[in-house]
Amino acid sequence: MHGERWSVYTRLYDPANFPWQTTSVSGVIGGMGLVAPKVGLAVGIGTVPMAAIGGVVGLAAYGIAKLLDESGSVETPAQVFERMEEKVLQMDAYYEAVMELEAFLSGEDLNQKFAALEVEDELQALKAEFKTKTETSTPNIEAEVVSVQPTSSKTWRCVQTLCGHTAAVNAIAISPDNQTLASGSNDRTTRLWNLNTGKWLYTLAGQEEAVLSVAISPDSRILASGGVARKISSWHLDTKKFNRTFFYLNPYSHTGFVYSIAFSPDGTILASGSGDKTIRLWGRYTGEVKRTLNGHSDAVLSVAFSPNGKILASGSADKTVRLWDLKNWGQPHILNGHLNAVNTVVISPDSQTVITGSTDTTIKLWNLHTGELLDTLTGHSAAIVSLAINPDKQTLASSSRDGIINIWDLRTGKLLETLAGCSPIAFSCDGKTLVSGGKGGTIKIWRQMLGSNDELIPESMPSEKWWEVLGIEKAASPKDVKRAYLRLARQYHPDINSSASAKAIMQAINRAYKEYRQKVNNHYLRTPPP
Repeated sequence: MHGERWSVYTRLYDPANFPWQTTSVSGVIGGMGLVAPKVGLAVGIGTVPMAAIGGVVGLAAYGIAKLLDESGSVETPAQVFERMEEKVLQMDAYYEAVMELEAFLSGEDLNQKFAALEVEDELQALKAEFKTKTETSTPNIEAEVVSVQPTSSKTWRCVQTLCGHTAAVNAIAISPDNQTLASGSNDRTTRLWNLNTGKWLYTLAGQEEAVLSVAISPDSRILASGGVARKISSWHLDTKKFNRTFFYLNPYSHTGFVYSIAFSPDGTILASGSGDKTIRLWGRYTGEVKRTLNGHSDAVLSVAFSPNGKILASGSADKTVRLWDLKNWGQPHILNGHLNAVNTVVISPDSQTVITGSTDTTIKLWNLHTGELLDTLTGHSAAIVSLAINPDKQTLASSSRDGIINIWDLRTGKLLETLAGCSPIAFSCDGKTLVSGGKGGTIKIWRQMLGSNDELIPESMPSEKWWEVLGIEKAASPKDVKRAYLRLARQYHPDINSSASAKAIMQAINRAYKEYRQKVNNHYLRTPPP
C-alpha cells in the first residue's frame, strides 16, 4: 500500500479528531485498529509488525456501519471484527487482510463523510443515522448485542487491588465473620488481609513450597493450608501462631500435592484432596486421620462439604464427581458427564445442588441427592478453575484460566456480567463482596454498585500495572502479550459484550496495551544497532 495513502488515513483517523473514541494499536508492535460501532472503542486486531506503515489506523465506526448497510452485507460489525482478526492472525493471509482493510477505507461515503471533520454536528448526524438504521434495517446487529444484557441494575465493581505476593495467587478464603481474607501463593506464603480496608495484616511464612489451598474454620479461629510440599499446616488466626501439621506418613499429610482443603460445617473435620488420588478426613483438634476415602483414579482437585454436613463432594482429574455419604459411608454416587478434569466443586447453600467446573469449559448443575444433571452453562472459552456461590442463593461466579470471571443468574442460567479477573474466586459470607486473585500476585476486591455505565469505571484500574491489567507476567514475551490483549479484546469489546462494565474494562485494557507498546518503542530507541 502506498505510503502517501497511509499518511492520509493516519491523519484522517487520528484519535485526537475523535474525542469520543478510545484508540488501540500502533506501528512498531503492529496491528490495525477497529472501532466499535456501538460505543466507539478501538480494538487492536493485528499481530504482524507494521513499522513500514506506521501510526495508528482506525476504521471510522459509523462509516463501517454505513458501508455494511449500503453494500447489503449480512455481517454484523462483530463478525467483521472476528473475520479481520482471524485473517491477520494467519501470517500467510496478512496481505489479503490489508487489502480488505484498504477496500473498506476506500469507500466513497467513508472518505466524503470523514475527510473534512469540520463540525461536531456532522458526527452527531452520523450517530443518529446509525442508531436509526440499527433499529430499523439491521436488526441482526442488535440481536448480537442484547444476548448478554444484564438483568440487574447492580454491577460488580473492582474497588481495590491488593499487592503483596510476589508470585501467582492460588487460593483464597474469607472468614465467616467477614473480617479476614487469607491468600495462598506460589511465593510459599499465606497472607492475611483486612477484608474491609484491604490492609495487609500478617504473613504466615515458612512453608516449603507453593501454597495451593487455604481454608478458615467456621468459628474464624483456625486457618489451614496445603500445597506442593504435601503437607497440611494450621495456624491460630487471633495470635497468628503456628498450630500443627497434620501428619499421616511423617512428615507428610499426603504422598501427592494437596490441591484442596475444606472444613466441615461444624468445624470438627478438615477434608483434603490430593494428587495421590485420595481424600483424607482429619480431626481438627487432634490432627489425626479419621478416614481415607479411595475411589478416584486420578488426582483429587476439589472437595466441598454440603452446608447440612451430610455429603462430601469431590472433583477429580479422572473426569468424575463423587458424592460421599458422611453418615453411612456407603458406595459414593458417581457423576459422569464432563469430558475432562473436574477442577472445582461447590454445593448450594440449601444443600440441594452440586455445581462443577471443568477443563472442558462447561459448568454443570446436578441434583445433589439423585445425581440428575439439571443444567449445563456454557460461555467460557478456557478451562474453568474456580466457582463460588453467593450466599443469596441467586448468583454464581465462575473463573477460567484465561482471566475471565462470569457472573450467572442461578435461577435462569443466564450470564449477567463479565469481569476482568483471575482465579481463585470467593464470596464473602454476607454476599456483598467478591474476591478474585491470579497472575502477578494481585488480589482484586469487587463490590456491587448501583449506577449507570459511565459511573462504573473501576477506581483501581488506572493505578494497576499494564501486565496486571492484561493478566500476564511482567516478563512475558511480546507474542504472549499480544495474545493476552487480543483475548481480552474479544471478550470485552462493547460491540460483542454489552455488560455494564465492558466499556470501562476495554478502556483499561487499551491503556495497558498502549503503555506496553510505549515501553517497547522506548527500548528500541535506546538500543543501538548492532
